[in-house]
Amino acid sequence: MALIVHKYGGTSMGSTERIRNVAKRVAKWARAGHQMVVVPSAMSGETNRLLGLAKELAPAKTNTAYDRELDMLASTGEQASSALLAIALQSEGMASVSYAGWQVPIKTNSAFTKARIESIDDVRVRKDLAAGRVVIVTGFQGVDPDGNITTLGRGGSDTSAVAVAAAMKADECLIYTDVDGVYTTDPRVVPEARRLTTVSFEEMLEMASLGSKVLQIRSVEFAGKYKVPMRVLSSFTPWDIDINEEAKSGTLITFEEDEKMEQAVVSGIAFNRDEAKISVVGVPDKPGIAFQILGAVADANIEVDMIIQNISKEGKTDFSFTVHRNDFARTMDLLKEKVVPALGATEVTGDAKICKVSIVGIGMRSHVGIASKMFRSLSEEGINIQMISTSEIKTSVVIDEKYMELAVRALHKAFDLDQA
Repeated sequence: MALIVHKYGGTSMGSTERIRNVAKRVAKWARAGHQMVVVPSAMSGETNRLLGLAKELAPAKTNTAYDRELDMLASTGEQASSALLAIALQSEGMASVSYAGWQVPIKTNSAFTKARIESIDDVRVRKDLAAGRVVIVTGFQGVDPDGNITTLGRGGSDTSAVAVAAAMKADECLIYTDVDGVYTTDPRVVPEARRLTTVSFEEMLEMASLGSKVLQIRSVEFAGKYKVPMRVLSSFTPWDIDINEEAKSGTLITFEEDEKMEQAVVSGIAFNRDEAKISVVGVPDKPGIAFQILGAVADANIEVDMIIQNISKEGKTDFSFTVHRNDFARTMDLLKEKVVPALGATEVTGDAKICKVSIVGIGMRSHVGIASKMFRSLSEEGINIQMISTSEIKTSVVIDEKYMELAVRALHKAFDLDQA
């Protein structure tokens, strides 16, 4: 008997009919003798609907004054889908119980809307499993030390599922989505994109951080840190598919890298439309400037991605970095009101119409000329590069948003990713 965690995304839970199919699939696994913990997302579109209502009431939100209430509001979507799934399972004759994150409890810090999981008490869940029940735990949420409901940020249900799997030392965590695995890039942009049978945790972490929407980055971090076996597969296959066939479908996120090291140098192309670039112009070029700029941004709980500093001229330099597009206006206001006056910088400029395109592959460690090949391919398409960032297994560039699809298609072809 294995302990298996299933996670179902919002599209998989998007209607009562789909919830019924999820229940049938989960019941199939339970009847095969497995202990089952299920982590569902809110029904597709529900979180956006709820937050849209909040925006109507507070359209000018530029601070964190409402964040506690936003978490109270957003968490109800997962609570509803968990209860509905429990009802569907019980109607299938399968004993089940649903819990909100605070009932488990999943303990987090107090960073509302972006909370981090600190610990999970699995006693209550294990008791139900021992009694033969399927346990459904709301994704995306937890409780802070003061008893407040918190949420983990968009896509946090993946993180919840992997964290539960890690805490309970589950045999495997299956992430059911509306796609049948991890692809070399988004098939909607490149129809020739191929599904990968396996991908390393390291590659998946980079792809998630660089804009791949298949898995949320913190879920991959958890899986890598606690060695949780993961598989991405589709919830739209027939629910009664043979369980052994289903258990081997999709894409396995693996720790085994050796076989791949001498194969394709690039495994995938990731891209992210949700970025914005900010430049602080005319900054005094002296020690501590980067800290003064980015420290203030970090204190506002705003995550920074790519960073570049220009060569000093006459004691002045320009400092550029990227943030999530949702944080663009808040970051600009913060810099204009507090940072620029304190530094004596000339001005702050911003561009919310950029994107990031990246190549990823563990084979890049042992091959030279990969970045230059990327730059040549973009140059041949007339695409200007604004920023560059590299690591051992990825190279990322910031370009004008209007060239994103052209860049992805060109790079996918240049690195032969359409070839099996």
